[in-house]
Amino acid sequence: MKVLLVEDDKYHAAFLRDAVARALPEATDVRLAVNGREGEQIARQAGVEAIVMDLQMKERNGIDAARTIWAERPSSRILFWSNYADEAYLRGIARIVPKESAYGYVLKTATSEKLHLALRAVLVEGQIVVDREIHTVQQRRARPAEALTDSEYAVLMDMALGLPDKEIALRQGMSLRTVQNRLLSLYEKLGVEASPGGRSELQVNKRVRAVARAIATRAINAESLEIAERELELWLARRRARGPARTPGPAEGQG
Repeated sequence: MKVLLVEDDKYHAAFLRDAVARALPEATDVRLAVNGREGEQIARQAGVEAIVMDLQMKERNGIDAARTIWAERPSSRILFWSNYADEAYLRGIARIVPKESAYGYVLKTATSEKLHLALRAVLVEGQIVVDREIHTVQQRRARPAEALTDSEYAVLMDMALGLPDKEIALRQGMSLRTVQNRLLSLYEKLGVEASPGGRSELQVNKRVRAVARAIATRAINAESLEIAERELELWLARRRARGPARTPGPAEGQG
């Protein structure tokens, strides 16, 4: 069994190598990549399909690397190993994982026993495993009624990229009315007020405030914004190739 460890911190990499040696005696070939780009190359060249992936790396983050690996080898099993329980990471993984692939998400603060179980469950047994602590952290940050839906999150990301309502409607295939309704819902769930603290003399930009709140609660993070920026550039390139498009009217698009 070939195993690839993608980790840019040498101490964490050494810890992972020891953990894999204990948890996966069937691993006869364990390789190390120091960033996501190198991880993509090794997975491609060596045909590795059992991978432990750090999420936050200076050169090529784990989400982007996993996207490339899964696009080329959809059956790859990837256990994400991170310091962070960000909602943005979980949403990013959910968007790119193929139906036929197993994956997991475990925190670096997890016990050796939890890591051992996650390694075997994901890489050997092909299960989907998300550390219970990650769910606990998220539940502390937001009650179920405050959780963002997929369409609300899409509007939030486009808003964070600076798109006006008409462009968001065009990109998401929504009506302007639907976009505006999603914005109202976002403001409520993120706790955005036009006059924070009830002070009428202080008026804020609600769109900017919503993005700031989303970053503070880790609903979005630097990696998710970088990925969204690249996706926006691809969308703009496709739109330029197709020619002018009409923005959906107030009652058109999704309801």
